[in-house]
Amino acid sequence: MNGIQLFPLSGLPVIRPGDDLGRMLADALRPLAPQPGDVLVITSKIVSKAENRFADLRDVTPSAAAIELAARTKHDPRLVELILRESQSVSRAAPNVLITRHRLGFVSANAAIDHSNTSADPNIVLLMPLDPDASARAFRSCLCELTGVDMPVILADSHGRPHRLGTIGVAIGLSGMPGVEDWRGRPDLFGYALQHTEIGLADMIASAATLLMGQAAESMPATLVRGVQFSSRDATAREIERPPHMDLYG
Repeated sequence: MNGIQLFPLSGLPVIRPGDDLGRMLADALRPLAPQPGDVLVITSKIVSKAENRFADLRDVTPSAAAIELAARTKHDPRLVELILRESQSVSRAAPNVLITRHRLGFVSANAAIDHSNTSADPNIVLLMPLDPDASARAFRSCLCELTGVDMPVILADSHGRPHRLGTIGVAIGLSGMPGVEDWRGRPDLFGYALQHTEIGLADMIASAATLLMGQAAESMPATLVRGVQFSSRDATAREIERPPHMDLYG
């Protein structure tokens, strides 16, 4: 087989707190006959739902800092309070824009707190999983036990990027494969040794899978990716995050 294939997992219901998501994913995988080398990409949203990472804005009392920042950004002060709780620091704040360095290390709008595909109640929002790398490890172990295949697992979320419009899928949790591959020293077509090339492998796979998983009402929260070549090195999504001292935009 040549090339890369992507297979959406069908038949998954709306995920609710406490659901045995690992077993549900294993059942949805069986018709695809998973094989060694496959990678499973799961949207972080269904993981957050299974982990009951819902928050009700009616239960949030904004701090003075949240009220001040909400006035600058024109956001709901209760939402800003949640954003601050989920963040290490504020990177940028302007009308309708609040970008922070999340407690997990990545930089994103609104600490990746989401309303979409969360609830019909506008006061209900969804936070990131507590520990996406740990969740990815747990799913990988569970799926290996239930399917007999030790497949890498990526938890994906949609993020924007400096200087580029539009969101893409990125890896915020990872187990079983590298997040970044270092290609420095490899020869190019003309024998020149690459000097600075590091490949964002997990983000590339997450973005490809997001084409199928979508952003709206697609109801395809997981995708099996087949045919990607990668080294056997295990890693976490933390290796993808640019350290603050190297981040000119965060």
